[in-house]
Amino acid sequence: MITLYGIPNCNSVKKARRLLEETNVEYSFVDFKKTPPTQEQISLWIKVLGCDILINKKGTKWRSLSDEEKQIDPILLIAQYPTLIKRPLIEWADGTITVGLDEKHFQAA
Repeated sequence: MITLYGIPNCNSVKKARRLLEETNVEYSFVDFKKTPPTQEQISLWIKVLGCDILINKKGTKWRSLSDEEKQIDPILLIAQYPTLIKRPLIEWADGTITVGLDEKHFQAA
């Protein structure tokens, strides 16, 4: 099963959901605002992707953080502000984890 994480009003998340639905791929959607990721999930995502890929440093939330906040352990920081995660974050059926709209994954799904 594919799990897509994000926030419903994000354009990238909307597009990812539409791509999956158009190809009749079953998936579950997890809204970061209603169900924040656990520290264990965040730790795994950082291990697989790295902080530079996982954290959206171009987003509004990152830019609003103080320099001191940006120095907090990334796991704790993301747990507090899950919207820092680049979207969509997708856990594919084969175990691959991606962020963003990489169309080759959608075609292979």
